[in-house]
Amino acid sequence: MDEYFASQLHHRLRNDVRYFAEKEVRPRIPVLEAARTAHGELSRLIARQGWLGATISRDYGGMGAGHLAKTIIIEELSRVSGAMGAMVQASQLGVAKIVHFGSAEQKRDWLPGIASGHCLPTIAVTEPDSGGHVLGMTATAVRDGDEYILNGRKVYVGNSHIGDLHGVVVRTGPGSRGLTAFLVESDRAGCIIGEQRPTLGLHGFSFGELFFRDCRVPARNRLGAEGDGLSVAYSSSVLYGRANLTAVSLGIHQAILDETTRFCAERYRYGNPLHDLPSIKMKLGKLQSRLMTARLAAYHAVHLLDQGLPCDAELMNAKLINVESTIDSARNAMEIHAAAGLFTDRPIERYLRDALHMFAPAGTSDIQLLRLAEVALGTVKGQWSQRLSEAVKLEPAV
Repeated sequence: MDEYFASQLHHRLRNDVRYFAEKEVRPRIPVLEAARTAHGELSRLIARQGWLGATISRDYGGMGAGHLAKTIIIEELSRVSGAMGAMVQASQLGVAKIVHFGSAEQKRDWLPGIASGHCLPTIAVTEPDSGGHVLGMTATAVRDGDEYILNGRKVYVGNSHIGDLHGVVVRTGPGSRGLTAFLVESDRAGCIIGEQRPTLGLHGFSFGELFFRDCRVPARNRLGAEGDGLSVAYSSSVLYGRANLTAVSLGIHQAILDETTRFCAERYRYGNPLHDLPSIKMKLGKLQSRLMTARLAAYHAVHLLDQGLPCDAELMNAKLINVESTIDSARNAMEIHAAAGLFTDRPIERYLRDALHMFAPAGTSDIQLLRLAEVALGTVKGQWSQRLSEAVKLEPAV
């Protein structure tokens, strides 16, 4: 880790998470891969370490350690299991909406439980017919006295099958000011979890469907004012989603390099280790270079975020570079492993499958490039990192 960004807290945190991941997560990977369903027990064990509270203020029982610390946590878990890294990153999306838009009462009610690991939050925005086009959503909430009645369907909800508190953005009126966010408890009548479907990778993590059928939610569960839903969705995606997925990609990338260098040392050709072949050594050099560049982009972006500085472009770029380079390195690693990489006794095929899951959430690479083009052209209308700078700024050490 670059000493420019590191502190003793970060080094201790990395060592703690790495030790935990090797001791508690790695032995369970065969079970995760075989079951291909959400592993609630392991997810809650991770949550009880307090790591979901990385960006929650110490006033609410959190770590108050900031976004770089959160990145390290997700990275180290993902280095062992992309699924468990994804579980933490999805929970952090659930944290964001309450930190940025929750009332004082909502923060008191929910943040301590999340920080202690007794409540797993989610965020539910995407719909099957609108995808990343948030304004195309059709799920609704209608006011009825002191309650709202929610109807509709959400898809690709991270932690859908183990979440306790869903942050749901639905339509309360027309246009961009017609979206509103609500906190919906998973056991509330009318909140229905869809069947968990098998996925390509991230086995042990769930990102499924939620159905709302005349689900009554008290008005006190509304996040912010009516019309704040677009801000809830975008700020969570830009400030947390991109950084979190960057961290998962970074951990998988490190695992790809670790496993591939190990393979090249163990496998012999012509009486020498495989890495003595110039063509193989060059591929390893490419993996190393990509990883170093990706890590620098990732840490730089969240370092700016911790300082409360404008960094939307850096967060976009970090997600773009990390996702694309991890997928490229996974492909190169498979080329080095050749036929040996096709069997599940080695984890390289799992890393490839898991890496592909990072592409779509929080905007595909094409979306990041379009937004970065707006930066180049000077047509950006504003930055979420600047609008919410005080809320994301790292707490002073005590």
